Amino acid sequence: MQDYESSRLEAPVYMDGASRLLRLADLAQRVEAEPIAEEARELAARVSEGRFYVACVGQFKRGKSTLLNALVGCDVVPTGFIPVTAVPTVIRFGDKLHARIRMRDGSWRDIPTSELKEYVTEERNPENNKGVDGAEAFVPSPLLSSGMCFVDTPGLGSVWTGNAATTRAFIPHIDAALIVVGADPPIAGEELALAEAVGKQVQDLILVINKADRTTDPERMAAAKFTREILEKRLRRTMSKVLEVSAAEQREGRGPSRDWEKLLASLQHLVEDSGRNLVRAACDRGLQRLSEQLLAVINEDRDALQRPIEESERRIELMKETISDAERSMRELSFLFMAEQHRISDFFVDRRRQFSESAWAESEREFDADLPSVPRGFGPRYRRRAMHLAQEISRQKVMRWLKAEQEEGERQYRAVAARFVEMGNNFLKKLADAGLSELTRMPHALDSEKGFRVRSRFTFEDFIGAAQPPSPLRWLADVFLPLVGARKMITNEAREFLRHLLEVNSSRVQNDVLNRIEDSRGRLEVEIRKLLHEISRIEEQALDRARKVKEEGTAAVQSALEGLDRIEEDVLALV
Repeated sequence: MQDYESSRLEAPVYMDGASRLLRLADLAQRVEAEPIAEEARELAARVSEGRFYVACVGQFKRGKSTLLNALVGCDVVPTGFIPVTAVPTVIRFGDKLHARIRMRDGSWRDIPTSELKEYVTEERNPENNKGVDGAEAFVPSPLLSSGMCFVDTPGLGSVWTGNAATTRAFIPHIDAALIVVGADPPIAGEELALAEAVGKQVQDLILVINKADRTTDPERMAAAKFTREILEKRLRRTMSKVLEVSAAEQREGRGPSRDWEKLLASLQHLVEDSGRNLVRAACDRGLQRLSEQLLAVINEDRDALQRPIEESERRIELMKETISDAERSMRELSFLFMAEQHRISDFFVDRRRQFSESAWAESEREFDADLPSVPRGFGPRYRRRAMHLAQEISRQKVMRWLKAEQEEGERQYRAVAARFVEMGNNFLKKLADAGLSELTRMPHALDSEKGFRVRSRFTFEDFIGAAQPPSPLRWLADVFLPLVGARKMITNEAREFLRHLLEVNSSRVQNDVLNRIEDSRGRLEVEIRKLLHEISRIEEQALDRARKVKEEGTAAVQSALEGLDRIEEDVLALV
């Protein structure tokens, strides 16, 4: 008989965080929810040891692994010129250098740190086909001796799509984050979406521009300003200064220190002032999340015990049929959507052509009207001012058009997505009408009014380099040609630059909208599949447990129901 009994707690509110997590693990084990129990035990261990996770996140090729190696003073995680990290790697304090990997079956395997690349890199473990759940590297670094642990996360934007999903799955375990960005290009797209997701999860963010030795001062200044402003806007809070470092210079002992000491000071501040609070917050988040999962399991176990086995089996067969129908319907709709995609693409191409014609005429008039107010003076300076004028005019036109295109894109997407949403909700209604009460406890309704499911990745391209004299000879020409001749040449080039900015950025707007339509439709399909399969999984597990209890008779069922009630009370008392 399954052990549904529960020893009562006198005053769980007075238990410390680790003890509450261990108690939750014990309660989860009593209902055979081993994944929940295992995660609760792992979280209890890190809470009791005062460990907190500082994740290093960002797009691939930002040098995250190199940065972490430089911080701990040891080449512990692999680095390379391709997106090398396939699974999250935790770097924590240890008396000696060693590593271990965790397989999907939950087992741990000790390995030399030199072999980490065999398991955590795309080259040696493509698409994580070795089944590695995670890795830990132990380093005798003073920076980590007080409980701080670094996490090297898979990079976004690589050709291996599993990377982004792995990083997002790790977000609930993050306590603080190093957001590593670049100057070329600055933060955008999935990188911005991840930074926003992490920022909503944790309060402590340290913003870093790495590879500072490979960019110019103006590029870094512009990128730092853009990164800070856009994150403040998205997160609605003040962000700290963006620190400029070169991990490669630090690791090789060359070049200026830049903001390296400030970075170390920020991390030390986390340890001294925020470490205990970060651990406590991680404990509270884990208790809330794991207890909700466990309560869902308890509810399903109770329902399965109270209904006849034959009814549960019928429900599961109905679920499987419904899921198969949904899969077939989505495949059919996907083919129809391909035709719609061509229509929508042609529609937006025509809109872009109309915009280009009207925007160029308006922009040229504005440029000619504003040009006389541009201070003339020194030739190269006049060039910068004229090019800047072209950038500002094109930016205003394109950004205003972006808003209109996104609104139209949302309308086009909703028209296509409505068919998927209607299909999904019809299948869910079919399950509900069959008496599947657990649907009432899940956020099952798909929102027919919800627009894009992915954020815009568009960023206006200023082409800063193109706005400068293309060669030393051109710079000399700006200086020494007769004033009128030089000014006329600069004006003509600025006008052509304006046209180029409008053409390129309007094309980027169009691509952004079309990609959002396609990606959002894909996300919606995933939502439907995930929802239906999750319902089926919970039901099947509950039935399997109920069948074992019912084989022992009515008294066993009643005892199990009473045990579930007590376990539920204890779970609620823990949170």
